[in-house]
Amino acid sequence: MSLVAAELERNGIATVSIQLLRSVAQRVQPPRALFVPFRHGYPLDAPGESARQHAVLEAALRLFELPTIAGPLLVDFDPASP
Repeated sequence: MSLVAAELERNGIATVSIQLLRSVAQRVQPPRALFVPFRHGYPLDAPGESARQHAVLEAALRLFELPTIAGPLLVDFDPASP
């Protein structure tokens, strides 16, 4: 997915990835990535956790507001957020 994101960015389409594995994203380097501390298969947290799911999506969308100066933007999600 990171390779697709990089190609979309080269064509002028901004992207953001929600990543479960920091090591993979550091290796592939998507343009923008939000790392989440959840179980595999649950990038937005567990089913029924709508407040947390909204918080993850909002954090991911906020990455579009940050400049990508030289290289990928890799940000950790704060699990203490609602």
